[in-house]
Amino acid sequence: MAPAMTSRQRVDAAVNFRKPDRIPIDLGGCRASGINSVVYTKLKRRLGINTPTKVQDTMQILAEIEPAMLDALHIDVVPLDCPLAGWASMPAQKGQKRRLFEGTEVLFSPASHFGEEPDGSWTLLDAAGKPYARMPHDGYYFDFIVKTMGSGAIDPDKYRPSRTVSDEELQAVANRARFLRDNTDKAILGWGGSISMLGLSFLLAENITQGSLDEWLCMLMADKPAAQAMMERHVDASIEKVKLYRQAVGDACFAWGVASDDAGTQRAGLIRPELFEEMIQPHYKRFCDFIHANTPWKTFLHSCGSIHDYIKPWIDAGVDILNPVQISAANMEPERLMRDFGGKIVFWGGGCDTQRVLPLEKPEVVREHVRQNIQAFGARQGGFVFCQVHNIQQKVPVENVQAMFQAAYEFGSQV
Repeated sequence: MAPAMTSRQRVDAAVNFRKPDRIPIDLGGCRASGINSVVYTKLKRRLGINTPTKVQDTMQILAEIEPAMLDALHIDVVPLDCPLAGWASMPAQKGQKRRLFEGTEVLFSPASHFGEEPDGSWTLLDAAGKPYARMPHDGYYFDFIVKTMGSGAIDPDKYRPSRTVSDEELQAVANRARFLRDNTDKAILGWGGSISMLGLSFLLAENITQGSLDEWLCMLMADKPAAQAMMERHVDASIEKVKLYRQAVGDACFAWGVASDDAGTQRAGLIRPELFEEMIQPHYKRFCDFIHANTPWKTFLHSCGSIHDYIKPWIDAGVDILNPVQISAANMEPERLMRDFGGKIVFWGGGCDTQRVLPLEKPEVVREHVRQNIQAFGARQGGFVFCQVHNIQQKVPVENVQAMFQAAYEFGSQV
């Protein structure tokens, strides 16, 4: 019998369409494959782990997955999220201790600044002390309070995205990459300087929509030269940032998050496939071509929704890995995806439906659902990494979460 693979070997096999010893498992490898800190703490206690819970992502109240939990759940991936690298390197005790509304005590990054409203709601404050996000009393996570649509016309000439990264962040990234490489056997997924062309993921970040998604979608049809120029500047800036990150991390990562670009609704894509190929695909291709020519990384794309019609253009543009594979959306059934794209792109997700199955069904139903999805995605040589569809929310029964990971490990070892 061949010896078991390390996590890095296992993920490397899967993303290169070679059969691993078992299907790799991800939890928390990126901000779209994580778990809410409340249910994470419950799961830890259920497994006999009594450590403090660090909040990795303040907006979504996502937990940092600790080494003991990585091992307990057979997780094969760890994140190198560049803006969060400094906090990830700190012990939990360095964080800000706060009690969430339902009573769980967690630790937030020292860089997070909180306010409170008269009704008990929490706000997140920017450097000037102005609120930019709000979590209502008894809420589960923060929502942006700045307008994302209806903000008026976009001025293309004013769009000048930042092209650099601070020395402080780069040093934190370099330190974190070295630590993860030398002290774990996990595959390291890097993220920083990504693009967003349709804007549903990074509506308020430094991207092309500038908080006016409705105007941006109109520009893609009505002012194509200006839209193309903005996207060119967007990719130029991302390339310059990725050059710096590449110098910082060296060869530690196996893949890099090139985009968080939610291009689909529950029922269809945001724009016609023909318009996507004309306006969006060329910019993805230029970014992916740069990464493939200058790094050893696979390119990792996050896009929620019904995106079936965009997958081939993304493949042709050089996207290697697709997440979160929203199998509950129209035309995103595992069998259809494998029939149309199996062996051409790695499916990173789709392991368990987080809309209807994981939060609402019994553990035995979750287990069977996972088995069926693994069978659908895992029958070929590699090309699949198990994780649930997007983040595990606060109210999901902890026994369902445990059942999902037990099934992923058991059935993933049988493929």
